[in-house]
Parts: sequence; C-alpha cells; structure tokens
Amino acid sequence: MCGIAGIIAKNSGSYQHPLQQMTDAIAHRGPDSAHFEFYPNAALGHRRLSIIDLSDNGKQPMFSSTGNECIVLNGEIYGYKNIKSQYPEYSYRGTSDTEVILAMYQRKKENLIHDLPGMFAFALWDEEKQQLFCARDRFGEKPFYYAIGPDNEFIFASEIKALLASGLIRPQVNHEALSHYLQYGYVSTYQSIYSNIFTLPPAHQLIWKDGKVLVSRYYSLPADDMRISLSEAKEEFVHLLKNAIKKQLVADVEIGSFLSGGLDSSSVVALIHEFLPHQTTISFGYDNESNELHYAKGIAERYRTKHIEIHEKKQSLVQSLLNVSPFLDEPFADRSYLPHFEICRAAVKNLKVVLSGDAGDELFGGYSFYTVENMMKNHFTYQNIIAKFGLSLYGKVKELSFVSQQNLKYNSVLDFHQNHVRNFFSHEEQSALGVQRDYHQPYSFSPDQDSLNDIMRIDLEKFVPGNMLVKSDRMAMANSLEVRTPFLDKDFAEFCIQLPQQLKLDAENDKIILREAMNSYWTEQIKNRSKQGFGSIIEDWFAEDELIAFSDSLLRDPQQKIFKLIDFKESQKHLNKDMKHWNLFQLALWAENNKIHL
Repeated sequence: MCGIAGIIAKNSGSYQHPLQQMTDAIAHRGPDSAHFEFYPNAALGHRRLSIIDLSDNGKQPMFSSTGNECIVLNGEIYGYKNIKSQYPEYSYRGTSDTEVILAMYQRKKENLIHDLPGMFAFALWDEEKQQLFCARDRFGEKPFYYAIGPDNEFIFASEIKALLASGLIRPQVNHEALSHYLQYGYVSTYQSIYSNIFTLPPAHQLIWKDGKVLVSRYYSLPADDMRISLSEAKEEFVHLLKNAIKKQLVADVEIGSFLSGGLDSSSVVALIHEFLPHQTTISFGYDNESNELHYAKGIAERYRTKHIEIHEKKQSLVQSLLNVSPFLDEPFADRSYLPHFEICRAAVKNLKVVLSGDAGDELFGGYSFYTVENMMKNHFTYQNIIAKFGLSLYGKVKELSFVSQQNLKYNSVLDFHQNHVRNFFSHEEQSALGVQRDYHQPYSFSPDQDSLNDIMRIDLEKFVPGNMLVKSDRMAMANSLEVRTPFLDKDFAEFCIQLPQQLKLDAENDKIILREAMNSYWTEQIKNRSKQGFGSIIEDWFAEDELIAFSDSLLRDPQQKIFKLIDFKESQKHLNKDMKHWNLFQLALWAENNKIHL
C-alpha cells in the first residue's frame, strides 16, 4: 500500500519541488521511503509502504525492462504470481506485484486492465507514445484524483491534499458535490468536493495524450441474476471465498485480521485459519460502552488466534476530531470514522496488513432496511393508483404501519432507498439552505425500480466506494496500515451479486447464503445474534459539553467559513443534536480545515 503522485508537463524536471511537496503531503501512506523518476515530459513520485518484495527491486516508480515504461502503483495485485507465469517473455528483475503490470502492458497495452485483479490505482507512463495510462480498481478500494494545472499540466495523486500541496491548484467548491454530501453524508465517488479537482471513478481508466484526457468505463457489475439452488450456492460460496482469502494472504510481512465478532469478520477469520493456523486478530471497543468484544473472543478462542483486545478509554472527542478529520480531505459524516481510526492505530503496532469483513451487508443482504424494502416490495404495488387511494382513505380512520406510510410517500422501493435510507437533508431542506444543485450518480446498469438485488448493486457502486471504502482507506492509511477486503474479490463478489434474492433474505432472515454456508464455522454465541454497527451514538456525543462548545464555535457564528456555502439563519433550525446537526458540524469542520473558494 502506497501513495502515488505525478506531474505530466514539458520540462518535467522543473517540477521537482512541487512533486516532492505532493509526496510529502501523503507520507502517511508510505512512510518507508520516497522516490522520484523523471522523463523529459513526465515526473512520477511514490511513497512506499513495503509489503511485497521488501528489497530495492520492489521500489517505485518502477521502470520496465526496456526503460520505455514507468509505473507508480497504490494497492495490491492478488494472484500476481500466477499472472507472472503467463508472461514468461518479460525479463523480471524482482518479485513484486507491480512489475506484473509492466509485463502485461508490454504485451496487451491498455487491454491489460480487463485481466487485472486486485485493489489498485496506478499511472503508467509510456515514453514512446508520450502517453499516461491510469486505472482504478473495480470497486473503488484505492483512490485516484487529478487536476489540470495553470499551464495545462496533468497532475495526479492518491489524495486531494497532495494535489493542493503542489501549489498549482486553486480549488473551487463543487456545489453538486455539496448537495450530495448534505443528502447522504459523503461526496459521490464520481466527483470531488472541488469542481476543478476530479476523481477517477471505480472501474474506469484514463488516458492522457497530447494534453487531452479521455476517461472510460472498463468494467460493469453483472446485471442479471443467476438460477442456482441453495445447496449448489453454498458449495460455490465457500470455494470462492477460500480462494479470495488465500490470494489476499500473500505478503512478505505478517498479516492479521479485524475481528468484530460479527458474522462477516468471523467468517473471514474462520477461513484464514485453514491457511494461517496462528493468525493474529484484533478487536476494538470503548470502555463502558456496549461492544462486541465477547463475541470476538469466542471466535478467537475457537481458532486459537493471537488475539489482541483494544480497550480504549474515551478521549476528548474534540481532540480526536481535530487529530483525525484532516486525513479526510472532504466533508464526511459517517460517525464511525473515529473508532475506525483508533482500531487502525492499535493494529499498526503489531501488523502492517489486516483483512476486513467490509461489504458483506451489500453482497448478502444484511442491512435491516433491506428487510423493510423487501416487505414494501412484497406487500404493495406502487403503480396501483386505486390501491394507493384506498390506503390513503384508510389512513384517515386508522394509523397506518410504517411500511404502508412509506408506500404512500414514495413511488418505488428504489425511490424509498435513495431518498429515505441514510439520508440527512431533503432537496427542499437543501434549497432552504441555499444549495440547489441536485446530483444523480450514473450506474453501470439500468436498475429495476423494485428489485432488491439492484438496490444492493446500487449500494456497491454508490455507498461502498463513496463512504465505506473512503473511511477504510483514509483511516488505515493515516496509520500506515494496509487493509484488504476479501469479499470484494472479483470472482467472489460477482458470484454473490448474481445470487437470487431469496438466497439473501426473506421475511424472517437476512444473509441467508452466509448463514447457510458458514454456520458450522461460527460459535453458538454469534449464530443468531443481531447486527451491531461499528460506531457511536451521536446523541450521546452531543451530550458532552466540550463537543457542544466546539460545535457552537463553528455553527453559531455567522462569520465561520461554512456560511460561505450555506445560509446561516436556516442552518440554525437543524442544530438539534441529531444526525443533521452532525452533518453540518462535519461540513463546518471540513471548511475550517480547508481553503474555501466559491
């Protein structure tokens, strides 16, 4: 895991200082070393976190065997040893996964991307073509940002802060991205919070040539569901997950795993045991707060792991926010980023690489709102106007259930999901705040308005890369820790995406395929436990005087930076110590940490 940066411009040697400023800004992503390479028209920089091939042969920027190509890579190419054997004509100089991409490029050029597995963001300069080829992994595990400088320089990096550190960009706030943040609590994975800084979306490639940028999608989620029995699905599920985990256990440093005691992380730990009998597991919990440590301990004992429990005493929330929020670069309202930072900080004392159980809920149908949406889908037809009218009349004489109320309010299950689930500010509330630019993210498929599987696909293309993986990457990298996500292995994820809905959830059960396939691997204690989120309750946080005082300093003063973006008077209506308050508080904190230009 590393940090990458580069400037494509004539007389690239004159950009040595800006490039070093860029890599210095992301030193946390790669504290082991920093290197630079220069062609006449391309300057490439790299910060290294040494995981595979710890020798100098693994350092980046890395030249190809001919010297015509040079690459900087952030991420890991899983199964690279097998790929390497398929390109025997290339003269390998080391054992790193990075060199495999150079071998693939010499034979396939840009078409290599269709055969490249793993989590990655890379930039490859071709001196003969005078072309930069960049790509980002299918699910968005690794970030890639770029901008155009004042003299038409193409500038790229792993994080926005590196682009700003170049001194070549004067960032302008993107009001579409601001609208998305106010509604969902994170910036869309297709945009950045700045209108003149761009993100390469997941599953996309970019080619820079002759001063022009061409971005295109190279991968789409499978859009159709398969037909398969439960017994067949269980067997294939375990087979593919074992393969995914085996590939992700390759490293030249010790690997461990996060163990929350939930179904997903427990499954990962159980299967790791088949390949690493003496693995290290790490669990986290705040003292005097409900946590999952006892569930995790049971799994750790069953698989005889070297188990590390982190009992963290609550520190000053204000100090934690001041320490951690600068790593985010964009406004971000997921409250669990603070405990996530703490577990990563604890993990790196013992490990450089950990495996995570992220994305299981989106793949297996694990969220409670999926169950609600299933009830809405199965018990009412939105398009039936007569039924809606009758339900409305019934509601005047007797209180309607929650599901029936939502059936009246929204036009489809998808409409409910997009405008009710994980929502902060409605379009009307945003308009009152002075933000009126709505943004609709594109998808790689055309969703069925009432398909739960398509809603899960949307979450994989929207919430997972825009929120979950941003949190995972930034908090881990802030601590120089690599986090790997086996559930997002291409073969395993594609299989789960295509499973029929009835193998994921019904009226009584969620995560059916996971429970059926992995039940024998779990302890009795966790088999029927309910889901517990990793985070803290906002209302409890706002009960602390210090946090309220900090919030007031940012949100009760009309001279604060946030009020260049939203209306002060209207914002005061939403400071009720709830999630909307938290959303505005995080926006204000981001504005305070960053330059604001309209």
